[in-house]
Amino acid sequence: MTSANLPAVPITNRQIYATLHSVFGYTSFRTLQAPIVQAILDQRDVFVLMPTGGGKSLCYQLPALLRDGLTVVVSPLIALMKDQVDSLTALGVAATYINSSLDQGEIGRRQAAVARGDVKLLYVAPERLMLPGFLRLLETVPISFFAIDEAHCISEWGHDFRPEYRALRRLREAFPGTPLGAFTATATSRVQADIKTQLGLEKAASFRGNFNRPNLYYDVRPKKDAYRQLVAYLRQRGTVSGIIYCLSRSGTESLAERLGKDGFRAVAYHAGLDPDERRQRQEAFIKDDVPIITATIAFGMGIDKPDVRFVIHYDLPKNLEGYYQESGRAGRDGEPSDCILFYSYADVNKYQRFIDEKPSEAERQIAHRQLRQMADWAASATCRRRSLLAYFDDTLESQPRPCCDVCELPTEVVDYTVPAQKFLSCVKRTGERFGSAHVIDVLRGSRKERILELRHDRLSTYGIGHDRPVDEWQHLVRELLRGDYIRQTDDGFNVVQITERGNAVLYQNAPLLIAPPPRPTASTSTRTARNGVSVDPSLEADLFEQLRALRKRLADNRGVPPYIVFSDATLRHMASERPNTSRGLLAVPGVGERKLQDFGEEFIETISAFLNEHGITAETDRPQALPTRSVASDVLSPSIRTTLALFNAGSSIPDIAATRQLALSTVEGHLADALEAGQAIDLDRLVAPERQRAIVAAFDEIGGSPLKPVLEKLGGNYSYGELRLVRAARANSPSAK
Repeated sequence: MTSANLPAVPITNRQIYATLHSVFGYTSFRTLQAPIVQAILDQRDVFVLMPTGGGKSLCYQLPALLRDGLTVVVSPLIALMKDQVDSLTALGVAATYINSSLDQGEIGRRQAAVARGDVKLLYVAPERLMLPGFLRLLETVPISFFAIDEAHCISEWGHDFRPEYRALRRLREAFPGTPLGAFTATATSRVQADIKTQLGLEKAASFRGNFNRPNLYYDVRPKKDAYRQLVAYLRQRGTVSGIIYCLSRSGTESLAERLGKDGFRAVAYHAGLDPDERRQRQEAFIKDDVPIITATIAFGMGIDKPDVRFVIHYDLPKNLEGYYQESGRAGRDGEPSDCILFYSYADVNKYQRFIDEKPSEAERQIAHRQLRQMADWAASATCRRRSLLAYFDDTLESQPRPCCDVCELPTEVVDYTVPAQKFLSCVKRTGERFGSAHVIDVLRGSRKERILELRHDRLSTYGIGHDRPVDEWQHLVRELLRGDYIRQTDDGFNVVQITERGNAVLYQNAPLLIAPPPRPTASTSTRTARNGVSVDPSLEADLFEQLRALRKRLADNRGVPPYIVFSDATLRHMASERPNTSRGLLAVPGVGERKLQDFGEEFIETISAFLNEHGITAETDRPQALPTRSVASDVLSPSIRTTLALFNAGSSIPDIAATRQLALSTVEGHLADALEAGQAIDLDRLVAPERQRAIVAAFDEIGGSPLKPVLEKLGGNYSYGELRLVRAARANSPSAK
């Protein structure tokens, strides 16, 4: 049998959800995952645009386990392949990779396993996949699906184009009957169209997720005393993992050395290192042996580490697509994380000089446009999240709490017409032949030798801006550039020239309203204090750290990164709910049957010892899908009461989860328990009325209270959380008594 004639075997919802829970440890899908999985199971081509951390991998991994045959995953980097295969192996999945890191003997053994049908998921690089000998191997086995990961690499219009990806278009000819999917986390409309054309996906089922990453906080800070700001931030973060991006190789080395002298464990990573040294430093970071890595953009694309709590750009990124992908390496597990960018216009000028050295005029124009978009975003006084989403033709539906430095400390626009006229007049008086730095020196009355030589100290504009600091004038210049009131030449001298809009301000008194210079950024601790009700996290934090230490020991024994054992989100759920039986542990999101078998005993022992030490009991010890039980209001746990107080104060489930660092399902469970206990809760805020009616009708038709049959009846577009909440409300309603 060849891949072209694999039979389509119907897969039921019961099978889908049973595998999702038993293997991956989840009882519900994230947004878009269910329809994508169904489309692949229906043997359709798919195009999937989903943000980093949105769960793209599961979309093809789950169907691979449910369908006969082999799923081939095209991945661009060795590290990414190994990481994915390690994660799948820990789940008990037959997965492997074949790449240049293996010797010929090992490659032969793995190819033989593929030929025998012993492998369900095979990860390969595009260069190896398209080798004639490798294609002949694949022609001998039934293939159910080709998944092209990081598909933006196929497009010349993308920020990370890789010529070797272009050869993948020949898969259509070699395997005409095999469905194919393209998966990417970042692509403009132009890149999306190019991907579909290159891979023949014009008729594919297309899925476009929301680019919004609600757990990320965007913070742009003036690049003044940047190192002092960096150290102050890091001292608040303890030993959590983070990436600091620098422009140059030397910058990564010097920053790592300086941080080391100040007591931080940090290593540098860049393409100039010996390959073995690069690998060792990368593994030290992944395995939590070193919490901080200072890196060029050579680091990160192949890293699937979900618990990166901060990504800091010490230097300005080249474009917004790259920034979105690099900053998106923070918080892939959905936990609150920070994205900080240190911005100065000096970085913009530096990049402009690099761009001007490009031999192609077309390349220069594209690069200048992308740099201007990046600088505009960094200098803007509008919501960072909203403007970043707008770049990808996406919108921000709602943001209940401050999501960036602009929203945290909103600024009113100020009338800068007079200062702008002073600056523009000085540009005119100096003949539009100088850069902004020289014009500012004239305005502030500098006695620099060049000003005196040019006799600019005799101009009428000399010294008329002495009352404003350099930083404020530089801020005004950035705003004038961004608003197209002035432009700078691209001849390497950045000469300032006045545009038609600028002349309207100078000669016609057209008003100029802009935000004042940025104020000092609020610290993380200040933000946390304002997020909601103050909660004593000591017990949960203590248990969480014990579970982290256990996870690190188990991971080291297996030679894998700690997150392969369990994610931070899963550990936080354990610390909050404190399950002390196998049955209770299996109800924790991220705990499947294989991980329960491999690690359950140690985690249960640690949690039980903690409970005994503190004289407390587990908050919950039941799977989500069990029938309801009554919870008297006077025995609601302190944790449930805290969740209820936050909800009644106006916080949404995602807000509460972020504030308390709990899983969404845990918060939903707290509110369901409160409903069962007779607490007054506005169910319409949790589940839309029309969805309530559909859920109630399904319960009535099926009878009883188990959730899984109801979920299957509804077709998988609902979540267990919604069902639990509606079921709890029904149990407490007068008609149910």
